[in-house]
Amino acid sequence: MYAVIGAGPMGLACARNLQKQGIPFTGFELHSDVGGLWDIDNPHSTMYDTAHLISSKRMTEFAEFPMGDSVAQYPSHHELKAYFQDFVDHFGLRQHYEFDTRVVEVVPDGDQWQITTEHDGQQQTRRYEGVMIANGTLHTPNMPTLPGTFTGERLHSADYRSPDIFHDKRVLIVGCGNSGADIAVDAVHHARSVDMSLRRGYYFLPKFLKGKPVDTIGGKVKLPRPLKQRLDSLLIRLVMGKPSDYGLPDPDYRMYESHPVINSLILHHLGHGDIRPRRSIEKVEGNTVQFSDGEQADYDMILMATGYRLDYPFIDRKHLNWPENEDAPRLYLNMMHPDYNNLFLMGMVEATGLGWEGRNQQARLAALFIREQQKGSAAASALRDRKKARAGERLDGGYHYIKLARMAYYVNKDTYLDALARDIDQLEPGQRG
Repeated sequence: MYAVIGAGPMGLACARNLQKQGIPFTGFELHSDVGGLWDIDNPHSTMYDTAHLISSKRMTEFAEFPMGDSVAQYPSHHELKAYFQDFVDHFGLRQHYEFDTRVVEVVPDGDQWQITTEHDGQQQTRRYEGVMIANGTLHTPNMPTLPGTFTGERLHSADYRSPDIFHDKRVLIVGCGNSGADIAVDAVHHARSVDMSLRRGYYFLPKFLKGKPVDTIGGKVKLPRPLKQRLDSLLIRLVMGKPSDYGLPDPDYRMYESHPVINSLILHHLGHGDIRPRRSIEKVEGNTVQFSDGEQADYDMILMATGYRLDYPFIDRKHLNWPENEDAPRLYLNMMHPDYNNLFLMGMVEATGLGWEGRNQQARLAALFIREQQKGSAAASALRDRKKARAGERLDGGYHYIKLARMAYYVNKDTYLDALARDIDQLEPGQRG
């Protein structure tokens, strides 16, 4: 019996692939239903009222369970919650889960794993043949300290739910990832003023180009990496202009070396003066914020759109091959421990265009490896050797990703999918599709 921790997209992919291989499992979910952070009713969700996918539905969905034609090109969290509920009901996965159950501790116990869970205040400890950790990467806020003391209201984007909180306030948003851009656009319609502080430049992409989702355009012809970076950067500049045209810093890195901001409205509002660009924060005193260019302004609220950090509170870092001074565990394909053959850290992977199907292929490989180990196959033995020798290898496709914590587990989609496919083909020859 295996344990699956989490019932978000990655956890459900694990459950489905274990089911396909006939491997018994029990799933644990902190909330009362499936969907993970996409269920806004989940008290542990970091979702907000206006949230939608930043990738289009066809580039995101599970291949064996497409979203309906009536679903928007960029679905809302409401549509995605329904999608995951339909997914588990269609494949009969719900019955395998224990809901409203917190995983308290995961520790090795000989060649198995001992898992302690809590439900209704009662703890229970059980042993499992192995464990697939799929509790997500976007639930523990990265909250940098400010250089000084702010006497107004300060919160993280993880705490944001409704734009009503901005009513008649002078708002400073720190950071401009995809959530930060969304929230800034929300704030425009409610706040007295909206400023955005950035330390570095971003590439901004529209959600639609020629009436089609931008992530569905191109890709049929594989270009050399440097050429693709130059051509795509030129195309976006022709369509959107440079960030500096809107008062923002230009990126000091090449296209695709950090995750782009996919938002059709943020530059519109910057260009109309609804959002004022600011440089990095130099000093905070009371309600006054001084910026690195010497300008200053007063604010009632600072919202930190500064991302998330990896957090697996129920298992010791040493069991994840995670050095104390590094931002992410060192694993094979971002998922397999070099020494443990029955511990999988699922979903610790980000890539432009990977979607849930890419993560489904990750779960497929893990389930096949479990099956082949049970058979004692030579292919499983070869994979054990490979993951031990190549743990921590970056599948970056030659891209020089910027040195940020959120990029520590970023991969190049094509390179990563090719690596998964090669291992899958070794374990299940002729069944790659």
